Order: sequence, then structure tokens, then C-alpha cells
Amino acid sequence: MNYNHLLHQSRIEAVAQSLREDVGSGDITAQLIPVDRISSGHIITREKAVVAGTDWVREVFRQVDPGVTLDWHSSDGETVAPGQTLFTAVGNARSLLTAERSALNWLQALSGTATLCADYAAQVAHTGVKLLDTRKTIPGLRLAQKYAVTCGGCHNHRLGLWDAFLIKENHIAACGSIAAAVAEARRIAPGRPIEVETEDLGELEQALAAGADIIMLDEFSLQDMSEAVRLTATAAKLEASGSINRQTLVAVAETGVDYISIGALTKDIKAIDLSMRLDY
Repeated sequence: MNYNHLLHQSRIEAVAQSLREDVGSGDITAQLIPVDRISSGHIITREKAVVAGTDWVREVFRQVDPGVTLDWHSSDGETVAPGQTLFTAVGNARSLLTAERSALNWLQALSGTATLCADYAAQVAHTGVKLLDTRKTIPGLRLAQKYAVTCGGCHNHRLGLWDAFLIKENHIAACGSIAAAVAEARRIAPGRPIEVETEDLGELEQALAAGADIIMLDEFSLQDMSEAVRLTATAAKLEASGSINRQTLVAVAETGVDYISIGALTKDIKAIDLSMRLDY
């Protein structure tokens, strides 16, 4: 599947759903404004943030009223300061007010994701580790959030269950062994990345012997992570996972693992405070 195509289609569908739930059968309050009134508005941020979601804003206004023009003063991945104007919108006043909340909802949520990711990435910038998101995303918003993760300087794990193998404890039990699970994965989809979750150094050695591409170190101690790095050398990539937070992140990164996966990047976010001011 083509990622850009999936993202494009997901954006159109998700924006349409957000407008259905907000606008419904029509914006009755907007009808208070003369139908031919033209206005402009500027959108500001009330706090420091990393911007993400500009294409979702564009899609909201396209679906509400293609005649509205947007002039962006910021771009995805850019850090903005409190009080800064992110973009201005000019067009039918009814359309501006109808689109406002849905547009800002997308921008504040995705910018919240990007801002959190940038904070985490900055903490480990002195190491070679890559921070990964997980499948712990807001239902229906996975591709949007995973896009925002990249705007914040972090990286995507697999998009879903279809694009890479992640062989966990229950898969191993059902297949009989790590070796059997990896062999079957190679048979089913040659060339697809195969990651194996391990819970101790013994399982790590089994995953190495089976030829796993990536080995997840689940809830390993710092000492065992360091030993795993020594044992693995360049035979496979190592991903630390499980109960990793701001307090433990740097120490984990400094063990030398290749990746750290953190569910908080997409599930523990705080929306950025944005506001639209109309100029009548």
C-alpha cells in the first residue's frame, strides 16, 4: 500500500467525519450573519508549539467552502511562539465560522502530538537512538497522528498489522517457538521486516539465532539492555520498550539500543491552545 495515498484518503475521510459531527444538518448560528458578508480571520497560538496538521486545516476549509483562501505564516515541523499568527483566512464569514472549530481541532491535536514528540526527541538528541510511536493511537486518527509524530522529530513504527511482523509472546506460544514463528513469517511474506518481542537474554539469543531483523527488549533492566547491545553487535536492531517515560528515557537511550518505542507519544497528548479572531 502507498503511504502517501493512504494518508491522503484518510485525511479526506476523517475531515468529512469531523464536519458531520460538528455541522450536522447545518450551522444555525452562522445564519445570523448576512449571507454575502466577506471577512478575514487570523489564527494564533497561545503557547509554544511545534506545528502539525496544516493539510487537515486546508481540507476542512476545502470541504466547507473552496472559496476561502488561506495564507500560512507557519509550516509543519516549525516551532512557534505564544501569540504568533499561524495563518489567516479570508472568505465568506459564515464559512469561516462554520469551519473554525473543526479546523482548529485538527491543528491543536496534531500540533500537540508533534510538540510532545519534539520534547522527547530533544532529550536524546545526543545519542543515536530513534524514538518510535506505537499502535496506541486515538481510534480513527492513526495516520494523522503518525504523520504528526514525524513533524516532531520522532519516527513511525509499523502503521498497522499489515506492513510488518511483530511476533509477541502469544504468537510464539501458538507457533511453538521463536524459531518456528520467524520461519513461518519468512515463508508467508519474504522480505517483510520481522521483529520479535523478548523478555530476557535467553529469548534474545533465540531471536538472534532465528535471524530476526529487530528484537524488542520488553521491560529489560538497564544492565540487561547494555548486555543485549553487546551480545547483538550488528546482527539485529534492538528496540527498547515497556514503561519508558521522561524520567527513564535518557538512561535507556544511553545503553546503545537502536530504537525506543513509547506509547505516550500518541496517547498522552495535550492539545495546543489556539484561537481564531475575526476582523470584520
